[in-house]
Amino acid sequence: EMADFEGEVVDYQDEESSEAYAFTEELQKGEPDVVEPEKFKQRVLEMEEELEKLTRMEQQVEKQITSASDKLDESSIYVGQVDYEATPEELRAHFAPCGTINRVTIVCDKITGRAKGFGYIEFADAESVDNALKLDDSMFKGRQLKVLPKRQNVPSGFPRGGGGGQ
Repeated sequence: EMADFEGEVVDYQDEESSEAYAFTEELQKGEPDVVEPEKFKQRVLEMEEELEKLTRMEQQVEKQITSASDKLDESSIYVGQVDYEATPEELRAHFAPCGTINRVTIVCDKITGRAKGFGYIEFADAESVDNALKLDDSMFKGRQLKVLPKRQNVPSGFPRGGGGGQ
């Protein structure tokens, strides 16, 4: 037994939506359990083709995102053992001779807002990174800096956070 459809009917101009609507309309009239097998098969094929298209598009977008973040990481360094009172401006001044700096980030604790003692510097080009790496073990505000290439953030495929077993 089919329920009566009540509500607003929206008229879509989209060709695929109207096909789906026509297909649904066809299912609703006559005997509810009888569907022409050929039309059903055709609709399944169309849906599979659409899924393939969407999968290809998703892969292209992922490639673009990955290549953009790769370029970003190639022009960035990690700076450890940074004095807790240091400002981004002071760090910028220390690394300025290496090349054009786009951004200086000193990582802070989310809750307390205090510096964690490390940060990242993003340069305009990868050449500047090579120069900056030469400042590994240099002194900055009385501390010996650790300067390394910024490591790639590779998604592990696992959700973050603890599992909390029993």
